[in-house]
Amino acid sequence: MTNEQTIRTTCPYCGVGCGVLVRTGDGIEVAPDPEHPANLGRLCSKGSALAETVGVQGRLFQPLIDGQPAGWDEALDRVATKLRETIERHGPDSVAFYVSGQLLTEDYYAANKLMKGWIGSANIDTNSRLCMSSAVAAYKRAFGTDTVPCSYEDLERAKLVVLAGSNAAWCHPVLYQRLVKARREHPDLRVVLIDPRRTASADIADLHLPIRPGTDGWLWNGLLVQLAERGEGNPLYLQFVEGSEEALAAARESSPNIDTVARICGLEPERVAEFYDLWCRTERVVSVFSQGMNQSTSGTDKDNALINCHLYTGRIGRPGMGPFSFTGQPNAMGGREVGGLANQLAAHLELDNPEHRRLVQDFWQSPRIAERPGLKAAEMFQAVREGRIKALWIMATNPAVSLPDADTVRQALAECEFLVVSDCTHPTDTTRLADVVFAAQTWGEKDGMVTNSERRISRQRAFMAAPGEARPDWWIIAQVAQRMGFEQGFDWQSEADVFREHARLSAFRPEVERDFDLGALAEISDVQYRDWTPKQWPLPAERPEGTPRLFGDGQFWSDSGKARMLPITPRGPARATSEEYPLVLNTGRVRDHWHTMTRTGKSPRLSGHVVEPYAELHPDDARAAGIEEGMLVRVTGARGHIIVRARLSDNQQPGSVFVPMHWNDQFSHGSYVNRLFPVATDPVSGQPEFKHNPVRVEPWQAGWYGFLLSRREVDLSHATYWAKSRGKGIWRYEIAGSEPVKDWARCAREVLCTESCGVNWIEFYDAGRRTYRAARLEEGRLESCIFIGPSHELPPRDWLIAIFEQDEIDEATRRSLLTGKPGAGQEDAGRIVCSCFGVGLNTIRKAILEQGLTTPEAIGERLRAGTNCGSCVPELRSIIEQTLAEQSEA
Repeated sequence: MTNEQTIRTTCPYCGVGCGVLVRTGDGIEVAPDPEHPANLGRLCSKGSALAETVGVQGRLFQPLIDGQPAGWDEALDRVATKLRETIERHGPDSVAFYVSGQLLTEDYYAANKLMKGWIGSANIDTNSRLCMSSAVAAYKRAFGTDTVPCSYEDLERAKLVVLAGSNAAWCHPVLYQRLVKARREHPDLRVVLIDPRRTASADIADLHLPIRPGTDGWLWNGLLVQLAERGEGNPLYLQFVEGSEEALAAARESSPNIDTVARICGLEPERVAEFYDLWCRTERVVSVFSQGMNQSTSGTDKDNALINCHLYTGRIGRPGMGPFSFTGQPNAMGGREVGGLANQLAAHLELDNPEHRRLVQDFWQSPRIAERPGLKAAEMFQAVREGRIKALWIMATNPAVSLPDADTVRQALAECEFLVVSDCTHPTDTTRLADVVFAAQTWGEKDGMVTNSERRISRQRAFMAAPGEARPDWWIIAQVAQRMGFEQGFDWQSEADVFREHARLSAFRPEVERDFDLGALAEISDVQYRDWTPKQWPLPAERPEGTPRLFGDGQFWSDSGKARMLPITPRGPARATSEEYPLVLNTGRVRDHWHTMTRTGKSPRLSGHVVEPYAELHPDDARAAGIEEGMLVRVTGARGHIIVRARLSDNQQPGSVFVPMHWNDQFSHGSYVNRLFPVATDPVSGQPEFKHNPVRVEPWQAGWYGFLLSRREVDLSHATYWAKSRGKGIWRYEIAGSEPVKDWARCAREVLCTESCGVNWIEFYDAGRRTYRAARLEEGRLESCIFIGPSHELPPRDWLIAIFEQDEIDEATRRSLLTGKPGAGQEDAGRIVCSCFGVGLNTIRKAILEQGLTTPEAIGERLRAGTNCGSCVPELRSIIEQTLAEQSEA
């Protein structure tokens, strides 16, 4: 690669699969690709900040054995030998792989081929089990195969879009912005949001249904009843559908009328009626469903209840309509294509079908083939804990944070006889427990294919050299396989070799019909692979241009060739609230972070919007518990507790609490929320519950509170609570301790001056108010500062961050450091609202008041906020309303 070039690749975050242009030269610049059909020139805040995440800090440069650097030959031999010995002693099911939607298709394919075809076990599962396996199971039950029938353009061609358990504004921002644009251009387009919380996606909703957590099945069954009573069934399409009468009978049993649905779902009957009227009278309906539906002990049934309504009315397979699952990870769909789940075979073939098993084994020419489903994610780690799985290989994921009952998962990993982890960073909560850590390449360094939520296959391309000795995952897997004695099956020389094999398998023995067909790519050349442009599968030999949508012709891949409507009997949550645990805990994403923050945590821009973990409560619940805004609180469930910051919001439903999923031991102390969730899974899909767990929330009274800003990472052993975030050239820490400190000066110096006694140190201590402030200066520049007080109410932080950018601070600035207030000429921009342009809350409020701004568009014209990805527009609207309301009350 030359020093200056522009590379077309795809974003490594969510399942939207946006195209990006990466320009290299003096540095790296990332811009949206205007020609990619997924995003059409748009990019969210996370994608826009990608250039800030590609540095080598925290990267793993070579393999580790027992925590010590090692060569590739030694590490590969160690893993191959241990896997082979474990299989010989305890059988194929004594080993397991846990993989990830962060892998590329070629990586995924190699891992599944090794486990299912050569080791002979199906003990390979993926973290995609945690986000979309209920959608997979629901599609398979309805269509006979795991097929998403829709395209993104259907969102723009619909007349009604329902967001069911989907906060697309934060979790799939580019699709949300496409919807915003479509609504602006087509005033007759209606949007309904079904979510217990009033999320940012409510900003464009004509109707928000704040449903009682866990009751979605009753709502969708009620819609099916109304469709039948109003004569909306499509007799022409129903000839291609089985089970409609059984499904209707079950729906009438659970949801006979609007009043019953409203009572069970905790909704006003008028709102339920309005939703049903909209759906019934609108032909072009897209029903989007995501984690709010999937991550439940009845997620598959909820999804099928939604799909039933589309099958019954024939609102599927045509432009502007269909049941549309938004997937969470960039290659969750690619993993499904290659059999990434423990109950699948490659190419959408069935593990429990003998003919399918023979087909795959014959194609692979493998010595064996897995004959029964393997352990799903939660079951797999339980088997590790019980000693049934002796050797576990984890690839590109961090289950010590992301799985439910996370403390038990950590215990299982610590006790596992042999743990291997492939990752690009170290340490993570998982890699620190491994016997062998493989140094894997990451985004920007590796090549391969990914498939997004609309079945569109795109290329990820390398644009930078991998640091140190990092290698692609498919190569690592192939090397281990060869050293286990499986040379012939894993002799690929490139990513293109792997993909060609994957495509050939999809078209092998065409008489065995299946939806997934890449026959047009079976002989793709290296040049064609290099120059690939995005297309949607199926891509059979006779239709190489791809397939935008499916099932409009009523042809399905079930044994009967028909779709199936499922009789759904809704079930409540596995665990009910009680006097001891009166609130329902729900977890999910925030706008600017991703998974467990190993990537987004590197970006100052992305870390400014939400700087620490929090619990969002309704003000009534907070008042009853004696909780105020900004307090530290303890969230306690049956499995343990976490300490997080309190946020109060009317957008939260009374009786519920929301805590984000992202924080881990690298960015906070004991605040990972999944330690509170027990293992409770959907009986069909195996997907864990992450949306309903009983907890209580109460104030956590610390002996002291504080914050610390430093150019260096520091040791915070004195703090009981801490959370850190990346700032521009600094680290920001929020801290608190359970016990009062007798000597603050000594304590602060121990934290900030460990390596030098001769630093320029200024400090102020008010014994009466128990406040302490200190700063460390180096060559006239601010190197670090610490503020301590007896209350969580501390001086504003954000104005201090700007001082770190000054080459030298004057005497007035020194005084302001110790008073904790901005000096003359210094402004506190406030917490970041617009991450794309770094615009703070106070700056926005000032512009609203002084310049009379009344719309997000007006703010965008003056401050640029909201004009890039648009993710902050709902918040800008809320800030306008609140600021103007406060002004009128003054």
